[in-house]
Amino acid sequence: MEFYQAFLTLTLVHLLGAASPGPDFVMVSQQSLVHGRRAGLLVSLGIALGLSIHIIYSSVGLATVISESSIVLSVMKYLAAAYLIYLGWKGIRSKAAVGDNDQNTTVKPHSTMKLIGMGFVCNALNPKAPLYFLSVFTLVLSPEMPVSELVLLGVWMMFIQLVWFGAVAMVLSKPTVQAKFKKIGHWVDRVLGTVMLAFGIKLLFTSTTR
Repeated sequence: MEFYQAFLTLTLVHLLGAASPGPDFVMVSQQSLVHGRRAGLLVSLGIALGLSIHIIYSSVGLATVISESSIVLSVMKYLAAAYLIYLGWKGIRSKAAVGDNDQNTTVKPHSTMKLIGMGFVCNALNPKAPLYFLSVFTLVLSPEMPVSELVLLGVWMMFIQLVWFGAVAMVLSKPTVQAKFKKIGHWVDRVLGTVMLAFGIKLLFTSTTR
C-alpha cells in the first residue's frame, strides 16, 4: 500500500476508533464537566501519549505475540479493570463543593502530571488495544515501509486522538455547559464514575481472545 493510501485509510479508521464510546471518552467527559477545560485537555494529552505504547510494540511486531498470549492479555485485562473500578469508585464517592447542598467539602484540582498520567494509564492498559493495533497495522503497513513513514503514521494517530478528545474537552468545558453543571458537578462525577465502574466490571468478565 502506498503511503498516501495508508495515511488516508489509517486516518479514517482511527477517527472512527477514537470516536467510539469507551473508558477514554468517559474519563475526558468526567474531568471536563466536573473539573474544567484544563483537566479535560490534560487527560486528553495523556490518552494520546498512551497510544505511543501500542504503536511502539505494534511497529516492532509484538502485537501478534501479545494478542496470542492469554497470560499477557489476562494481566492487562485485570490491571485495566482494577484501574477503572478504582476510578469509578472515586467518582461515586464524589462530594459536593462548598455552597453546594450545604456541604463544606471542596474538590482539589489534580496536578498536571497526575491528570496526564490518568489518561496515559487508562489508554495504555486497554487490553483490547493489541488486537485493534494489530488489525490496523496489518491493514496499512507493508514490509517495505521506511521507519520514517512508520513514525509519521504513529505520530499522526496520536494527533488524531488528541484533537478528538481535546474537542470533546473544549465543548464540555464551555461556560454555558459548565454553568448548567456547576451545581450538580458531584452528581455528574457519580454518574460517570458509575459508568467507569461498569466498564471495569464488564472487562473482568470479558474474554480477551479473538
